[in-house]
Amino acid sequence: MDSVQKILIFVVVALTILLVLVGIQVILVIVDLRRSIKRLNSILEDALLGGGLIRPEKITGILEIFQKKEKTRNPRTRNSSNISAQNRAIIGHLDKSS
Repeated sequence: MDSVQKILIFVVVALTILLVLVGIQVILVIVDLRRSIKRLNSILEDALLGGGLIRPEKITGILEIFQKKEKTRNPRTRNSSNISAQNRAIIGHLDKSS
């Protein structure tokens, strides 16, 4: 066998193994997605049938938590007016002392 043929066989075998592994991972993801959708479906059915698992006040409480996290993520926008007021006070104090 020529060396080019050996390299070609090696590449084909390696790619075949990789594609099989990727296929297995895709199947596992699809199975996990199916399981998650079934759980979500059962939770929503319980909520619609009066199971009481999800109440509107609980949903709004969860949404408020996410909104609070979004507000605290960017502290510059929240404290920019305080910083500028502090800077104005310092500048005013320096003007008075000179």
